[in-house]
Amino acid sequence: MRENTNTDIGRMIKPAALYESDPLLVPQWYAAYTTPRHEKSVARHCGQRSIEHYLPLYNSVRKWSDGSRVTVELPLFTGYVFVWLSRREKARILNVPGVLAVVTGTGGAPAALPDELIESLRQGLTERRAEPHTLLALGQKVRICSGALAGMVGVVERNKSGLRVVLTLQHIMRSIAVEVSVEDLEPVPAVAHEPGQVLAAF
Repeated sequence: MRENTNTDIGRMIKPAALYESDPLLVPQWYAAYTTPRHEKSVARHCGQRSIEHYLPLYNSVRKWSDGSRVTVELPLFTGYVFVWLSRREKARILNVPGVLAVVTGTGGAPAALPDELIESLRQGLTERRAEPHTLLALGQKVRICSGALAGMVGVVERNKSGLRVVLTLQHIMRSIAVEVSVEDLEPVPAVAHEPGQVLAAF
């Protein structure tokens, strides 16, 4: 699993003392909504503009009309690139070609994603094979209890090679299926989840 991301340039732009005087200067992770099939282009433009970003990719085998097969890298969360910015810097990402909007929350303000969510994805997706999955809504939940994705909640399903857990990012309403072993899972009691929690269900 590879990712498109630049270095932590965005985290060094402003001294921490400025954050106390203006909370809108605090950088956080946000989801930028992109034009269809322009995720890689947006990531490239972000790199050129020193905007820290994260675009997780997965490998997909495609069959061409001549019968040949080729492996291509595609965005794991179609239509989205994660960016590290402050709310005052929102215009920087909106000016990037291919960016349509920043995902918002209650009141129309940009909806920040937890730092630990992005860090878990960055680490965990290098250890496990993942691919996009149809968004699901109902079912019994399990928790991954080991590895970099430990603590994430999803729904276990079976495929030809074994088990997968479906994880949903509620912020952007996208799901992925991650391969796991049964030893890495523990059941989760059925309780109401908080908005923005990473989970999925049948």
